Order: sequence, then C-alpha cells, then structure tokens
Amino acid sequence: MEGSTPHRPDLGAVVVGVDGSDTALTAAFWAAAEAARRNSALHIFYAADTADGIFYLSPEIIAGVHTEGRDLLELTAAQVSERFPTLHVTTEYSRRDPVSGLHRVGAKYGTTVVGHRGLGGFESLMLGSVGLRVAAAATTPVIVVRGGADLAENGVVLAAVRDECDFESARRAAREAELRKATLRLLTVWNIVQYAGTVVTMLDDVNEFAGRHVRGLKSVADRVHDEFPALPVNADAEKGVSVASVLVEASRHADLLVMGGRRSPGYFGPTLGRTTHSLLHHSHCPVELIPRHDQARGSDAS
Repeated sequence: MEGSTPHRPDLGAVVVGVDGSDTALTAAFWAAAEAARRNSALHIFYAADTADGIFYLSPEIIAGVHTEGRDLLELTAAQVSERFPTLHVTTEYSRRDPVSGLHRVGAKYGTTVVGHRGLGGFESLMLGSVGLRVAAAATTPVIVVRGGADLAENGVVLAAVRDECDFESARRAAREAELRKATLRLLTVWNIVQYAGTVVTMLDDVNEFAGRHVRGLKSVADRVHDEFPALPVNADAEKGVSVASVLVEASRHADLLVMGGRRSPGYFGPTLGRTTHSLLHHSHCPVELIPRHDQARGSDAS
C-alpha cells in the first residue's frame, strides 16, 4: 500500500532511572526484560542532583550522596545481571538533576523507563513528579512502569488510536507486540460529550464524528497489517463518557499500552493532554508515550 514503511521500527536501547525506591527497582527489572527482547543493552542511570548543591551543601554531605549513588548503581546492576545474565548492562552516575539527566541519556539510548513514583511524596498510585516531568518534556519514547512487581502477561499490546496521525505510535506498538509474540489491539475511543454544546446538533452529526474515528482506525490498521502481515491485529472502536476511563479499563488486559503524546493547545512548555495525564496516573499496565512532533492536530483531549 502506498505510504507503507518497509522497515521495522528500530526501538533502540533502553535506559532506566533508579533512585533507591522499590518502584524504581521494579522498573529496572522491567527495563531489563524489555532490553533483552530487543537484543539491546540496558543503561542504568542515577542522578544525584548535586551540581548546584555546592553552594549550600557541605563537602561531607555531597561525598556521602556520591557514595550512596554509586553503591546503588552497583547493587542494581548486580541484581539485574543475576536475573538476566546474558544482558549487557552499563551504569552512569550524574551530578545533574534527574529530569534533564534522563532526557539527555534517553536521547542517546532511545527509550527511557521510569517507575510510577519515587522516594518522595505520599505512598499512592499517583505518578511521581520526576516521572511526570520526564514524560511531559521528552523528545524520545518514555515508558512509565505501572502495576506490581510481578505483572501478569496477557499477550496483548494495546495502542490508543485517535486518527491517522497515530500511525507511527501504532507501528511502534506493533513492533513491541511482535517481539512479545503477542496480539496488537488498536483501540479508538470517541466521546460525544466532547462535542456537546458546540457543533453536534443532529444525529447525522454524531454519526459523522463516529465515522471519522472508525475511518482513522481502519486506515491505521490497514497500514500496520501491510507492514506486519503475520501479526495478529484487532481493531476496535468504542464510545464512552470518558476516553481515559475506557483506555484505563482496557489496560487491565494488556502488557503494554502505547500512545502518541499530544500537548494541550494554548499552553506553553511541557504540558501533557488530559487523557495522557490520566493514563500515566491510572493505567493498570506500563504506558509507553511516543512524542508527537507535529503541532497541527494536537488536542487537550488526549
């Protein structure tokens, strides 16, 4: 088919940020399994955030932080290597802050993996501020590892599709499914409440908006099938009051949720759309966010 891309997406190597928390260790093991599937390396990164601390921290405190950080890297690498003995593992200690540090190494290695929360804040299911800022401003894929330490395998990779512009994230989801020998589920969700009070005044209008989503989904599904003819692909269109809630429920039955990142219009800086934000906080499986580089069709609904 015209427009199809003949080569599989190169997913690259994997970098994972650690901070000593249990969720970071879970993310490290998940990242190691992901690197092994890709037949690539795992880079374990620790950011001490002491570069500006020389103005108010004593040399003894800074030295202690450096020692603890390097010890953590060594311990994490040993734990990962014990579980994945053939995986090539490297480590990096940085004095920079974790957000800028992870953006830098993510751009170098390809995919950044973070846990759903770090050491600070309340013990809850909410995404930590570092992970949220990493995901919001990243220019390369970011995976937020949600779920428990022993995530059950469902044999499904879920890709959220809004329109034809999500083909690149769907391609990446297809490659992830292929590596896992899993089924790819393409899911589009349309919400009539989104249009209420604006242009939807007749049943024909409702059908037209629903049809746009279905046509976009079919276009993406056809192109994915052309590139991955042996991959089982299911394409579903659903409606609901909340796009995020439908995707969160669907994530219960997936090993990974892949979606294209969109920025909310009218905002400056690294702002995530509402649906993306909700999924990073509430998904039942890891979420892979693929940055969108086009600005023409962003939406605060996703």
